[in-house]
Amino acid sequence: MNHWDQFLAPYKQAVDELKVKLKGMRGQFEQDHTHSPIEFVTGRVKPIASILDKAAHKRIPLDRLETEMQDIAGVRMMCQFVDDIKTVVKMLRGRNDFTIVEERDYISHKKLSGYRSYHVVIEYPVQTIHGEKKILAEIQIRTLAMNFWATIEHSLNYKYKGLFPEEIKRRLQGAAEAAFRLDEEMSQIREEVQEAQAYFTKNKEQNKNKKK
Repeated sequence: MNHWDQFLAPYKQAVDELKVKLKGMRGQFEQDHTHSPIEFVTGRVKPIASILDKAAHKRIPLDRLETEMQDIAGVRMMCQFVDDIKTVVKMLRGRNDFTIVEERDYISHKKLSGYRSYHVVIEYPVQTIHGEKKILAEIQIRTLAMNFWATIEHSLNYKYKGLFPEEIKRRLQGAAEAAFRLDEEMSQIREEVQEAQAYFTKNKEQNKNKKK
């Protein structure tokens, strides 16, 4: 267990630092009183059991986890609108505190299951007492609807070990399309939604100031 604690320590540090930095991007939009393409940010380090399961499934030797498993450190960035994903990806490409090594567009090219998300694999430098250590981390950017579907699919996948009954598979694919149609519909009324949110935020701040 001590070995795992030592191995995962830089990944935990990377997730903590990335969450602070990416949440900071949202805060800057709020300070400018402009629409933030980032709704919220979450992150996690893959549990040891999940690492071992994936390593066995992908036939990755344990001594090559650092170079061949890209999502031990994972961060998710949620967006309200599909177009926001493009904005977030563009901002990530412009950062100089990490290097993008791979991008996978599962929105334009969805998986057979119906899964949609945009994955950015980065090389992130972690500063340790022994010097700099570069690790791989995966940033997933998706809408709230995509995330809802992916969360449900992940739970079912855990239950069925990837071998879904045909009826469940069909319903999941249908639900994925329904979620994407919702995203498309919301994109059509994007301006109205943003105006309403800005009005709500403005009134909230005014009421807060009155109470002071």
